[in-house]
Amino acid sequence: MTTEVPISGGPRRADGEVVRARPVPVPDALLTALEAELPGAVELRHALHREPRRSGDEADSRDAVAAALGAELEPVAGTGGMLRLGGPGPALAVRGELDALPVTEATGLEFSSRREGVAHVCGHDVHTAALVAVTRAVAAVGPDVLAVPLLAVFQPREESAPSGAADVVVDPGFRAHRPAAMLGVHVQPELPRGVVSSRPGPVNASADEIEIVVSGHAGHGGYPHRTRDPVLAIAAVVVALQQIVARRVNPLEAGVVTIGQITAGTAPNVVPGTAAARGTVRALDADRDAILAAVTEVVEHTAAAHGCRGEVTVVPNEPAVVNDERLAAAIAATLGGRRGDEQAAPTGLRLDTAFRSCGADDFSHYSAAGTPSVMLFVGTAPPDTAAGGAPGLHHPAFSPDDAMVGEVARALLAAVVAAGPSLPAPHPAPQETP
Repeated sequence: MTTEVPISGGPRRADGEVVRARPVPVPDALLTALEAELPGAVELRHALHREPRRSGDEADSRDAVAAALGAELEPVAGTGGMLRLGGPGPALAVRGELDALPVTEATGLEFSSRREGVAHVCGHDVHTAALVAVTRAVAAVGPDVLAVPLLAVFQPREESAPSGAADVVVDPGFRAHRPAAMLGVHVQPELPRGVVSSRPGPVNASADEIEIVVSGHAGHGGYPHRTRDPVLAIAAVVVALQQIVARRVNPLEAGVVTIGQITAGTAPNVVPGTAAARGTVRALDADRDAILAAVTEVVEHTAAAHGCRGEVTVVPNEPAVVNDERLAAAIAATLGGRRGDEQAAPTGLRLDTAFRSCGADDFSHYSAAGTPSVMLFVGTAPPDTAAGGAPGLHHPAFSPDDAMVGEVARALLAAVVAAGPSLPAPHPAPQETP
């Protein structure tokens, strides 16, 4: 049977054709082996959650993963590690993230963070524990159960620059495995529990930081005509920036400009000489460069209209996460059990092919480097919870329950099984001429 993906005439390829793929059954032996590994994976999740490590300080977390796998990890990107299962040839790589956030946890869990100001409130502990469960299940059944070798990549520094993914893709050790494709997964409170998303094209936005400085002329608050007020100017700048997406971006494309920080002045009765702001510019399928150019234009001209000088510094960060069409279709076909169906797939999950967001993830560097990639999203929102009603990603109280380790692991396992047969056949080694 051939499955058309996505459903209801949803996202299509650039040429307008519906992507088609055949489902690949997940071997019962793998599903059984995975279930046997889940209790240990939950214990690992607790251990990682209790002792979180910030970006660049993940060595302890990496070592905990190695102990859970019962294997020595090959180093990658400094504090990361990799484990390969299977023979020679190109490998299917799967990523789990090791780092936590600089946030004080407010979950009330029995296994809450023991490190002040550091917490796993983005789900990385769940992702990593799930990948360990999948890796152990494949090892237990035997790597030959998969169409291609498996490369489990435990990546550092997803939450901060310099990006861990950007370092992984150029690491000679990673490149030596000839990754034919890259898979990732993220828990997602914007999706209902029991739903997993796999769709082609952009699924997470690019994200660049902007730093704005408006320079005016300082003076006494009672003599504003003697000043050129940078506070008033930067207030106008912030308002004007919101018109870029509203009036310069195709409304069928997604982008967002957010100003999250403004600083100015030292006293209430003094007009300061400068004011500053910081924010982010995101583009899902909108033109990233065009939005950034518009930001600079708006800042400079709006500041000038107030007799001030505006300057913008762009700090490049992640490109958009773009899912490979063929891989996303193959995984969606295998996941089956579409959202709204009465019966779920053998993984216990239902498929969504519509979800995408203006969140960002350094997973984007894998596809940007030319490796076909797919990021899955697994829902965590309780069925009766209104959208946005539960704590979201990076919120101090965000914490998926332990059963999510199994749901994420089942989604990953289905993706691994489905992706292998869809990869192009490796080129044969050149034969020596006698």
